[in-house]
Amino acid sequence: QVQLVESGGGLVQAGGSLRLSCAASGNIFSPNAMGWYRQAPGKQRELVATITRDSSTNYADSVKGRFTISRDNAKNMAFLQMNSLKPEDTAVYYCNTVPAFRVAGRYDYWGQGTQVTVSS
Repeated sequence: QVQLVESGGGLVQAGGSLRLSCAASGNIFSPNAMGWYRQAPGKQRELVATITRDSSTNYADSVKGRFTISRDNAKNMAFLQMNSLKPEDTAVYYCNTVPAFRVAGRYDYWGQGTQVTVSS
């Protein structure tokens, strides 16, 4: 069974912080790099942070120095600490494997995501 459940989003003022959490089923979490993606209204979904099984990380330039991705392999969870938030960070945030988990080789699986809204 495949499961990705994101939480922790909300409304925050510019300059504030949020911490997102992702609970994943072990069958997709353990073997894979994990990432946080986001999709703003009218825009394509983009990958903003990646963490490998051994916790090497990579970030999109737009969030580098402000966001920190981490994972807890014992609990099959991933996290995204977001600091110094900007209005342009407003989006629905999703966690997934990198690349996105494909069900039966046919379509990408996505959770419901969590909304982050940053007011100016």
